[in-house]
Amino acid sequence: MKKALRYLFKKKKQSLLKLFFVFCIMTLCNTINAQNEESFPKITGFVGVLHPIVTFSSEETTTNFKDYYIVGLPIGINIWKSKTIGFSFELVPTIKSDSEISKVNNLLIHPGILIRLKNNFTFAGRVAFETSGRYGITPIISKVIKKNKDHNYFVAVPVPLRFGNDKPSSLTIGFQFGIAF
Repeated sequence: MKKALRYLFKKKKQSLLKLFFVFCIMTLCNTINAQNEESFPKITGFVGVLHPIVTFSSEETTTNFKDYYIVGLPIGINIWKSKTIGFSFELVPTIKSDSEISKVNNLLIHPGILIRLKNNFTFAGRVAFETSGRYGITPIISKVIKKNKDHNYFVAVPVPLRFGNDKPSSLTIGFQFGIAF
């Protein structure tokens, strides 16, 4: 009888020890999973390079890279309220270079709303205020093309619609690429 009790007690100790190890592993796994889950609100930033490709207006159609070169250098902060919606604030200084001069010719102040779509796409609906006196809206579709642990590479197609400053309304199609972190 004593042998049977010792055996059961020994087995019970082993069972309790196994149960303790299982509990520790489950706790560790939950902690690791909790660290991998996104928490909101979440703040991210980004930088990029923007190339306007073609601009249409009632007066003319102009293309970048022909008589001049314009490049924008967007920098911004995104505040994600949830996994699908957020607010973004972007500043875009633009540099224009032609055969005579190279200069910063505009600063775009560009706040907007972000809507995360499926397959790593995001829609950004922005309002635009330019130091050149123009204003308008800019719908943008972007896609993450390479996801990393602490940063992502993305491409985007902005379609700025601009008004004001005694110029005809214009619509531009551009290409942007950058890094978000």
